[in-house]
Amino acid sequence: MFTLQCKGWSWDKDLQIIHADVYLEVDGEVLIDEPLCVDVGLPALLYSIYRDVEPNRWASPDDCFRMPFFCCGCGDPECRAFSFRARHLNEGMLELTEIEERQHAEPRILGTYLVPLEAYKTQIIPIALEYLSFVKGLEYRPYYTDTTKVVEQLVKGVY
Repeated sequence: MFTLQCKGWSWDKDLQIIHADVYLEVDGEVLIDEPLCVDVGLPALLYSIYRDVEPNRWASPDDCFRMPFFCCGCGDPECRAFSFRARHLNEGMLELTEIEERQHAEPRILGTYLVPLEAYKTQIIPIALEYLSFVKGLEYRPYYTDTTKVVEQLVKGVY
């Protein structure tokens, strides 16, 4: 079972980041249940629907598909992040591996989960659509300049 929810959307105008209360549960294990920055990692989260993802929380903002899916409320993935490796398997399954990234060492694996790709996709696309609706009309200048444009393309299946 896979459950991902983002509720209570808010915008920090000074930091130019989007927050939400993130809840992630996989196979009965709650992996995330706290307010986090969601816009920095949203392109990578969406991209993981279509392609394998290997996070790097020290990547440049332009390398948006390598960002952790969720990061610290300050918006800086180097501060604190929830990093997941996504691997597409045969028969419509996704292997989702929670990792603790270490800058000069191999990541530590915290857990590995098998998730039906369709269940994964049907929960991520609505979150992306909520994000797009939420940021519409804001004087929003995200960490990665093209965040909104990339999210729009990925929702349409263009990657």
